[in-house]
Amino acid sequence: MTIPVSETIAEGRARLRMQAGGMQCALCAGIIERGLREQPGVAEVSISLPEQQVLVDYDPERVGPDQLATALDDLGFKVGDSAPPSRAQSSDEDASRVVSEGRRLLILGALSVVTVPLMLLEMVDKVGGWVGWVLGALAVASLVVTPELFVDTVQSRRRGLLTNRPVVRASIFGGLAGGLVGLALRPADFPTGGFFAVTVLVATYHIFSMWLSLLVRTHSSHSVRKLMELQPDTARLVRDGLEGDVPLKAVRIGDLIRVRPGERVPIDGRVTSGHSAVDESLVTGEAMPVKKTEGAEVIGGAINGSGTLLIEVTHIGEDTFLQQIVRNIEEARALKPGVVDLVGRVLKIYIPAVLALAALAGVFWAVAPAVLGDGPDLNRALFATLGVLILAYPCAMGMAAPLGLVRGSSDAAEQGIILRTGEAFQTFGQVRRVVLDKTGTLTEGVFTVREVEATGDRDQVLALAAAAEAPSEHPLGEAIVAAARERGSEPSTVEEFEALSGRGVRARVDGAVVLVGRPSFVAEQVGELGPLADRAAELEQAGRTVVAVSRDGELQGLIALGDDIRTEARTALDAMRRQGLTPVMVTGDNRRAAQRVARELGIDEVRAEVLPQDKTEIVRELQADGTRVAMVGDGINDAPALAQADVGIAMGGGTDIAIESGDVIIVGNRLDAVLTAREIGRRSYRRTQQNVVLAFLFNGIGVPLAATGLVSPIWAMIVMFVSVTGVFANSMRGKWSMMFSTLRDIVKRQSLTPSPSA
Repeated sequence: MTIPVSETIAEGRARLRMQAGGMQCALCAGIIERGLREQPGVAEVSISLPEQQVLVDYDPERVGPDQLATALDDLGFKVGDSAPPSRAQSSDEDASRVVSEGRRLLILGALSVVTVPLMLLEMVDKVGGWVGWVLGALAVASLVVTPELFVDTVQSRRRGLLTNRPVVRASIFGGLAGGLVGLALRPADFPTGGFFAVTVLVATYHIFSMWLSLLVRTHSSHSVRKLMELQPDTARLVRDGLEGDVPLKAVRIGDLIRVRPGERVPIDGRVTSGHSAVDESLVTGEAMPVKKTEGAEVIGGAINGSGTLLIEVTHIGEDTFLQQIVRNIEEARALKPGVVDLVGRVLKIYIPAVLALAALAGVFWAVAPAVLGDGPDLNRALFATLGVLILAYPCAMGMAAPLGLVRGSSDAAEQGIILRTGEAFQTFGQVRRVVLDKTGTLTEGVFTVREVEATGDRDQVLALAAAAEAPSEHPLGEAIVAAARERGSEPSTVEEFEALSGRGVRARVDGAVVLVGRPSFVAEQVGELGPLADRAAELEQAGRTVVAVSRDGELQGLIALGDDIRTEARTALDAMRRQGLTPVMVTGDNRRAAQRVARELGIDEVRAEVLPQDKTEIVRELQADGTRVAMVGDGINDAPALAQADVGIAMGGGTDIAIESGDVIIVGNRLDAVLTAREIGRRSYRRTQQNVVLAFLFNGIGVPLAATGLVSPIWAMIVMFVSVTGVFANSMRGKWSMMFSTLRDIVKRQSLTPSPSA
């Protein structure tokens, strides 16, 4: 048994990824979830059925990976390593299984091609009794091809677990038993060959549905593999005046990498020299190339344009943008909206109920006619038993929800959107208010110094403010430091520094106490702003963000900064309003600047001068009347508000997308992608509901009808075929060409892979 590798996600908390081979439906997922939750120290268990992946968050001091892997193995599922280093290997294994299962399906398909015409000939009485023996041989051959349906029988009984396989197994054995009864007793008008045909067709269609599920899962991992293949294997390292290609694994943070025109950027970094336009569309969904100059971040996997860039490496290994994207996509597949829980709860009751109903129907039609004096109706009893088992085929129901959700998460990932939780699917369509953080969401989030007002020398005011803000990571502070450096001033050494959340900073520079922050905050410390008060009001009225600067209690001046509105913001907000969404702007900026942005964008409701910790209360207030609220923010200062909202949407700009507080991550930092994410979520959840209704409709109507004994097992088989195929077809509607393309890629790759003996 493979012992998977875990990763630390927080102090006292680790996450383990495991492959659980043999998961077939939501019932299997429920068994795994219950079994692992019983282990000490397990905090959360998430199951991705199409990926056959288990995510376990646990306390490493109370339980270890080996214990969790053993627990999963004891539940009867094959344990595999799903740690990041094995992703490519896992994709290859899935591709290999698609091919090998496809071969087995071809064998069963050939048996079915022979079976169906013989069965039809028997039905119209055009053949003799020999056809029953031939179909019996074909039925036995189908059992030889599907041994896994019976291998786990003893183990399942020992563990007391009930999966979907007993129904399939009972259908196959029921058909075999009915055929043997026909051969042995030769009752009049008894469809001996038809019963044997049911065994062949049920085995074939079961393998077909499992193969199709595997193909969907492999298509998903194939997409992830393509993302990983965007990253080159080597990088052109510049060190000690020499340049040369080295393996990517040899690159370290701080190394310098040269990227020439037309090459892919090998790894995340920051441009130290050069300028170019970089195509990031394959990883962010943004079609237009992005201009990159000194200081700009670049993403590994992006395509460099016509310029040469020298890049300082900032992230390596699992911290790189692509690896974070892959990890988030994988975790997004372990979704648990309410409809999945509903199906899981129904299946726990459904399987034993079906087995009991099949037995009761058979007994009833064998006994009831005899009680009435007509003698046992063997045909009807067997028809009822086998018909119930066939029409109750649970895989359509078990896969109805996961297939719709994995389709949605894949569609979103292709457009640079990660739907991370069930709320992103189930609740997003019910949202009526959207809270939007101003800076970095409605605006570019790139501040520049526009005006400096001073009681003395303006450059000295800017230099003093830059010195105080040098240790700060706030966008306003970074803009002030950058402006001072452009004017040839390097910040002085800071002896003390304190950031005052939502107000400003206090620092000791060259022995003097310097305050930089909101005019109201500085005024509280030094008194009125005097002659600069009116000027501060004028600048704020013009939409500027104004900070005041004081030294040792004396006002030194004002610095006005500007931040441009995003080009797509108005279009996105107009689209929101057309869809019945009410935008609400929340910002820590001054009221006048906030209202100017709101007027330009047509936003009626504005909350300005809000401290970061107060945003959560605003979201809670908007939810008070039962309205569903979405929050759009940067995922850092806005984390509490994102968590409070019904749907938290984190704008993942740059190379930092490791945002745990959002239900949705917009990788490309595009506001218009919020509506795209909402539409994908709504469409996917609607498709999931359709799948569930379709599966329940066929099973809910078909099973009682089958219990009457008036439905031939062959017709039951046809209805079951329509049910399962309908669920798959609805889930993958519009994606079949991509699925077949994936299948061609898999077959081609497998044909080019050397055999172990080569």
